[in-house]
Amino acid sequence: MSSEQYDYDAIIIGAGVIGSGVALELTRRGLRTLTVDKLPTAGYGSTSSSSAIVRFTYSTEAGVAMAYEGYKYWVDWKNHVGDIGDQEHAEFVEQPMVMPKTPNGHYLKVLPHWDRLGIPYEDLSFDEAAERFPFVDLRIFGPPASLDDIENPFWDEPTEKHDGMIVSPNSGYISDPQLSALNLATAAIQAGAEFRYNTTVTAINRADGRVSGVTVNSADNDGEQITAPVVVNVGGPYARRLNEMAGVLDSMNRSSRALRREVYIYPAPDGVDYDTDGVMIGDTDTGVYFRGERGNNVLVGNAEPDCDELEWVEDPDANDDVLSEDGFQLHGLRTSRRISGLPIPQKKSGLVSMYDATPDWLPIYDRTDLDGFYVAIGTSGNQFKNAAVAGHVMAELIVAVEAGHDHDAEPLVVTGKYTGLDMDLGTFTRNRVVPEDTHMNVFG
Repeated sequence: MSSEQYDYDAIIIGAGVIGSGVALELTRRGLRTLTVDKLPTAGYGSTSSSSAIVRFTYSTEAGVAMAYEGYKYWVDWKNHVGDIGDQEHAEFVEQPMVMPKTPNGHYLKVLPHWDRLGIPYEDLSFDEAAERFPFVDLRIFGPPASLDDIENPFWDEPTEKHDGMIVSPNSGYISDPQLSALNLATAAIQAGAEFRYNTTVTAINRADGRVSGVTVNSADNDGEQITAPVVVNVGGPYARRLNEMAGVLDSMNRSSRALRREVYIYPAPDGVDYDTDGVMIGDTDTGVYFRGERGNNVLVGNAEPDCDELEWVEDPDANDDVLSEDGFQLHGLRTSRRISGLPIPQKKSGLVSMYDATPDWLPIYDRTDLDGFYVAIGTSGNQFKNAAVAGHVMAELIVAVEAGHDHDAEPLVVTGKYTGLDMDLGTFTRNRVVPEDTHMNVFG
């Protein structure tokens, strides 16, 4: 793929955790890479606000396989990134992921994949779950309701209970998500990659029917043209804008948009050591997901129930960062249905960020109709866990397509180097078709 007529072999746009992962993998394959980002350092944008949950609760087999492979990278993180000098390593904090056995719930889509792929789990009865996790209320509350719908049965005392819960013991979260991106970027630099920050892409350039590089503005040089035969869009909330620049947006059956998101932090209930005994839950019955947050806290996010309107953002530069009072109260009250005794303090605590999401919540790891222009987009909200393996599959895809493989006609299948599981990249193509009546949320 290397050609001396270009400044670089590949330009990666975006130094978040996935962009940095792509840079590392391409560089380790011998490519001369440049990663550009408009922000001051790696992982400074959406990555830094990620819930950073590591789980395998996906409704597609490829999604499960990729997530389990990704988990293995986190367990082996120090070996994966290699020598990064005195920089600390991101830490994987093990915390079990549990799924209440909600009638017709998400777990019914997940378990067949786990059984086929050999993903470890426990199936607990109601009594077993109540004994192990006494602070988790396993009564049935849903479907969720909004704060202004006070007459909704969701807010009443429930009369039914779940049959039990599914426990995934190998799940957890990364305690410092931005540090994980810095680790990957540092490892890429050690391998020979270059990174340029505070640098904004203003044009995607093309020549002879394929991408030829980018035009950038920086403090030192506005309008600088940098050439490469491969450009990878990992722009997060700015990915859609970059696809428009490249002229590929209208030719994609699936694309992504910026989505405003809030996550909230509440103290754990009195008497509960959540750092030691806590669980993570993706809970369609209450409309939230949550995990532990060090300091004996609970971090809570929205699980996209039907009653909550999504806040799509047309201009990512205009997104506000003020945590909403209604959102803090609503998500605290919903979570307190599941975590008995969860306090909701008067002072709000949490983060406001933007996701880069697709309508079906599946990422897009793919080529585009512009030769040499690739995308790793639609990843926010559920793909942080896959950062390292996403870098691997994107590098495999780029090398294969540039060598002549027709990925559109024959989607590439990548075998995980840790698990040996096959990851069918056809699941993540830009041209996939999802039935209109299919309801999907961030759990995938």
